[in-house]
Amino acid sequence: MRHRNVKSRLNRPTGHRTALMRNLACALIEHEKIHTTDAKAKAVRPVVERMITLAKDGTLAARRQAFASLGKKEAVHRLFTEIGPRFTDRPGGFTRIIKDGQRHGDGAPMAYIEFIDRQIIIETPEEAEKKKSRAQRAREMRRDMLKQQRRF
Repeated sequence: MRHRNVKSRLNRPTGHRTALMRNLACALIEHEKIHTTDAKAKAVRPVVERMITLAKDGTLAARRQAFASLGKKEAVHRLFTEIGPRFTDRPGGFTRIIKDGQRHGDGAPMAYIEFIDRQIIIETPEEAEKKKSRAQRAREMRRDMLKQQRRF
């Protein structure tokens, strides 16, 4: 019987669900903002908040517990060196969920989950141009040439 067991199962078997939570938590720690379904965002929130609480402690035992839950050395390192120290004075509520409408394919409600004090990096137009792929630059050149031809 599932009396008082409120955790959502997300229509997945146990192994699949734990792997999903690990991957979502690692992605959130790595990117500080991810776009996923609303149900998955609500399910991963307690996992990530527990990891941040461990990172605030900063002991070797806490690091080993975090590694047992996450399974990625890089994610644990980033959690304990960058993310944990940012939240030392905050007692809880490290993440926020922002709803984002519905997915086009199946109508699933989508959401962003991010850290509260996420630093927004504003890039210059030159940096944005460097990030573009060769195909994107070629597409823009063709579009500009067509605009010029229409003017004459």
